[in-house]
Amino acid sequence: MPEIPSSFWVGVDTSGGLPNPGRPDRLPAPHWCLDAVAQTERPRNPSVSPDGGTVAFTLDRDSSDMWVLDLDRAGEGGIVGIAPVRVTTARTLAAFWEDDGPVWSPDGATLAFTAAGKVQLVPVAGGAPRELCSGSAPQWVDDARLVISVDRGPTASSATTLAVIHVDDPWPRPLVDANDTDGRNPHGDRGESRVSPDATRVVSTLYRRDDLNCCSVHVTDIDTGRDIVVAHTAGRLTRSPAWSLDGAVIAFADESPGWFEVFTVAADGSSAPLQLTHADADFTDLAWSADGLSIVAVRFRHGVGDLVEIDTTTGGVDVIAAGGSWSSPSWLPDGSVVAVHESHETPPELCRIVRTTSGRKRDVLFAPSPMSIRAAPHVRPEHVTYASLDGSDVYGWLYRPTKATQANRVPVIVYPHGGPTSHTGDEWDGVAQYFLDQGYGWFSVNFRGSTTYGREYERANQGHWGVVDTHDCLAAYDHLAALDWVDAGRVGIFGSSYGSYMALHSLVDDPQHRYACGAAKYGDCDILTSWAQGDLIGRLDLERMMGHPAANRVAYEAGSPIHRIANMTAPIFVAHGEHDERVHPDQSKELVAELDRLGKTYEYVTYTTEGHGLLRAGPFLHFYTRLERFFDWYLR
Repeated sequence: MPEIPSSFWVGVDTSGGLPNPGRPDRLPAPHWCLDAVAQTERPRNPSVSPDGGTVAFTLDRDSSDMWVLDLDRAGEGGIVGIAPVRVTTARTLAAFWEDDGPVWSPDGATLAFTAAGKVQLVPVAGGAPRELCSGSAPQWVDDARLVISVDRGPTASSATTLAVIHVDDPWPRPLVDANDTDGRNPHGDRGESRVSPDATRVVSTLYRRDDLNCCSVHVTDIDTGRDIVVAHTAGRLTRSPAWSLDGAVIAFADESPGWFEVFTVAADGSSAPLQLTHADADFTDLAWSADGLSIVAVRFRHGVGDLVEIDTTTGGVDVIAAGGSWSSPSWLPDGSVVAVHESHETPPELCRIVRTTSGRKRDVLFAPSPMSIRAAPHVRPEHVTYASLDGSDVYGWLYRPTKATQANRVPVIVYPHGGPTSHTGDEWDGVAQYFLDQGYGWFSVNFRGSTTYGREYERANQGHWGVVDTHDCLAAYDHLAALDWVDAGRVGIFGSSYGSYMALHSLVDDPQHRYACGAAKYGDCDILTSWAQGDLIGRLDLERMMGHPAANRVAYEAGSPIHRIANMTAPIFVAHGEHDERVHPDQSKELVAELDRLGKTYEYVTYTTEGHGLLRAGPFLHFYTRLERFFDWYLR
């Protein structure tokens, strides 16, 4: 097996119970190597310049810096050889699932972005970044002013609000007049925001504190601060607000119909929102065309994210690039679209969808994955439906290794995703492909609470964390055990964040002891103490789905496996970043202390440089090498 890399970033490294000496007989994977997976770069958040000739984007490499690519020189017809240019050099790695991208100034000379909690500017032509002030999510009003998000603190009375700053005097001025918010002055956190084409107003979403399952859409006058609510439905969320180019209409996605369908509403609030699409799908990342006749968007259904064009008159949906997972589409002046794409077989790449006389074709503008990744065989999974313990339908992606047969039954790793309000979709997973190359099966489970299967499914675990969704993970084992190519005695479970929480529950709350072992990466063990330890975003999300612990103590205890660790018989591998603010590292400390007290078998590693996500290549490589050793010992 691969040698575990040297690791100055490792803090605690300890174990309890039976030692794991490793398997000296294990050979390297024939086609895949973990260091190539760790070094596969991710372009994301593309933003097109005002003249349409250049795209700026974030690239996760040794950092999460800003890069630009000249579209006029990129040419056509397949992978293009024009290299992008790095604009910033000192931005630290950031989690792609919650990070801002670059935003162009109206004159095309400057990019605004967030780094380490500060709004910064950098000249596109070259020069050192300039820090303005604390904040995030900058949006240009004009070449001298920006609207930014400002976090007012971690307490329940604080909130994320919008402010206006001037590049020469970046003292934040609150945007919203607290005395004039449509007569209601709702307390909440401003989310996505976009400046109107005429630079006089801002549309934003507001996550309401009095109804945590509600997100309303607001339009605010930049000069006066007058704020009106243009869309609000109790108990329902909205997202992706987008201006029409004439500034008269706002499109947004609203989950009221049971899915995040597209609605339109007059920007002055003079009419009620109208449902535009009826697709039984979740839409996101909306952007109007220049002529106002269509909206480009990403449509998700059952984990697959198509790039689509929506007719703004009829609501008809035309797929312009099918399959995989698309994100951050932007229009070009010629009607082409720039977006990021990935799939089970393709790491993230920057693409352009071009109109032709015969339809549309895809040009790959920038594909930074190593040649070893491109050359390695990829296994495409099957999207499956199986029955949970109560008979409910559950979904997942099942990967079968090439050599798995009835005569050669293989071990399988079950992988529940994080979130929980998220999903595993048609997206690239180099870790899964690596373990498949080693002969493991892999089952990515979209338990109840996952997105892209409709609002009812997405909210099915609310009030029941660690109960119904754990049943879905246990039933995943039952589904596997019935397959003639799976060795039912060699099935393990592993997850990160909420997926780690699911893995721990599946080992603890299962009288049948289905899983032979499990791995828990930066996950909760006690959601009551986690509610008090984590950051405000995580705390509010927990309250959104489970209520306040003062009023729901029984549900919090049922959802906290720490109280039942004595039931666990399988070994577990626990890992955590010491700078994790979302799930505090004390969660793993609490778990390991109980494992020690009860004499359980475990391995425990912490990483001194990492937060919620092992982002750096070194800790990533160390963790997954250790994970491989763990599974090889207990599943082989």
